[in-house]
Amino acid sequence: MLKILHTADWHLGKRLQEFSRLPEQKLVLDEIIQIADQEEVDLALLAGDIFDSFNPSHEAVELLYKSLHRLSRGGTRPIIAISGNHDSSQFVEAPDPLAREMGILFYSRYDSVIPCGKLESGLEITKSEPGFVELKLPQHPFPVRIILAPYANEVSLKTYLGEGDREAEFRQVLADKWKQLADTYCDDSGINLYLGHFFFVKEGSSIPADAEPESERPILHVGGTQALFTQNIPPQIQYAALGHLHRFQSISHDHCPVIYSSSPLAYSFSEADQEKKIVLAELNLGSQTIIKPIGLKQGRPLYRKTFDDLTDTLEWLEQNPYCFVEITYVTEHSIDAATRKAILKAHDGIVNLIPFIKNPVGKEELSLKAEDLEKDMMSLFRLYHQSERGQEPNEELLEIFKEVISQESQP
Repeated sequence: MLKILHTADWHLGKRLQEFSRLPEQKLVLDEIIQIADQEEVDLALLAGDIFDSFNPSHEAVELLYKSLHRLSRGGTRPIIAISGNHDSSQFVEAPDPLAREMGILFYSRYDSVIPCGKLESGLEITKSEPGFVELKLPQHPFPVRIILAPYANEVSLKTYLGEGDREAEFRQVLADKWKQLADTYCDDSGINLYLGHFFFVKEGSSIPADAEPESERPILHVGGTQALFTQNIPPQIQYAALGHLHRFQSISHDHCPVIYSSSPLAYSFSEADQEKKIVLAELNLGSQTIIKPIGLKQGRPLYRKTFDDLTDTLEWLEQNPYCFVEITYVTEHSIDAATRKAILKAHDGIVNLIPFIKNPVGKEELSLKAEDLEKDMMSLFRLYHQSERGQEPNEELLEIFKEVISQESQP
């Protein structure tokens, strides 16, 4: 039996506005490593978005290398890591020649080929071509084949895989490549895996508006085309380990489990109240894959809370000291300075404090959302005036307001 640990979307170096998440990321990666050791995992898969930016901080890079070194258990537990849409493909692959000696394989470009050969740990890379690698683990008699599908847009795929038919859809280019690899290498004498970082749905199913976390929505339609279909994954595959969506979910079990493992931490308030997980998959030749999601406990949870009373607000904050929270405070006019000060002083994890203005009868209620806070001052003034007066401010008033804010901005 082969035991796999599937994780994704670490987003090392990510911040929640002004709050660094690195201390929590260190704790949750320690937890993942402990689970891998306790469960005696044979192979670890990291399905993209390793970092949160193309140019990660020194601290984020150091955390990655130290964590993967421990997770690899001195090179005896192979790790396959691919890039996601937040990663620089060149940066991710840069340490591969050195990391490979520890059984850590980085893959980010569709034209890359992982060199074959036997490592000191006993791991052997027996077959390889762009988008594919076959491994021979010393403790198992069968080979492990992995189709590698790091994130790529249409432009990069045309560079790597060729222009082909100009009318061919993006998903078809990928599906044809994966089929060719599976037909060539993936028979029933080995374990066949897929590791990818894309947005997948079952063909014919609707795409929920909240399917992706806020930071990932730009690639809801990958490369400008529709989302990829689970049927594009070859039928020889026994387990598809996906990254990109931050909530654990099983997309399909038609011919194999197609699983998003989730991010290890909640990274935006659209993920508030989600339980974060890693996935253990147990595979044998010719038998059904067994899936075991395991909840992660480390890191601050994210909450969205609404209050209309200061005492209740302070009581909840006192009872929940270890979290990040977005508070909507219901008030008749605005949050006065004393109330705001009391709330912010009571807790070190308040990310947003948003007023919900209850207006007198006959006036439209004004509800500010988090995204409204990013609007310019003129837009916010228009919203406020519309709420208070029931109409847009006239040009004379707008000019006066412009003059006021211009004076405020002067040193």
